[in-house]
Amino acid sequence: MLFEKYSSPAGKIILAAHENAICGLWFAGQKYELLGIDSSLAESEGDREVLSHCKNWLDAYFEGRSPEIDFPLCPNGTEFQKKVWQQLCKIPYGSTASYGEIAALVGCKSARAVGGAVGKNPISILIPCHRVLGANSALTGYAGGIDRKLFLLDLENGK
Repeated sequence: MLFEKYSSPAGKIILAAHENAICGLWFAGQKYELLGIDSSLAESEGDREVLSHCKNWLDAYFEGRSPEIDFPLCPNGTEFQKKVWQQLCKIPYGSTASYGEIAALVGCKSARAVGGAVGKNPISILIPCHRVLGANSALTGYAGGIDRKLFLLDLENGK
């Protein structure tokens, strides 16, 4: 497991990579930070190139661009969580979807269950959980904090 820190306009970010894929991206101190990651493991020898690609992507993103993710992601979660996270990746840059809409797309009757999966997304921003809103477009639920969610949404909408 390889770890690096990244300074963003929205706060410090922790990146984690396993082999050649990003498996974690959290704002420092956010809820569920390092969930599913054994941070006590010594850093392994490995390819840091994926971390460099990710930091370049973040640079472009925070400059207000919509860069293509051209490196592998490997989020650790249940099959249901992964199904939800795949749907999050389909929400276009600058757009939003509701928990209920995501629930319908994954064949789940519970927007709350989807909210639980969204909240445990281990690869924030890249898997854009900040683009999910509550009913009636309510700005709710973001493990990194509502202020960061609003910052990211505003960034994507050129504000």
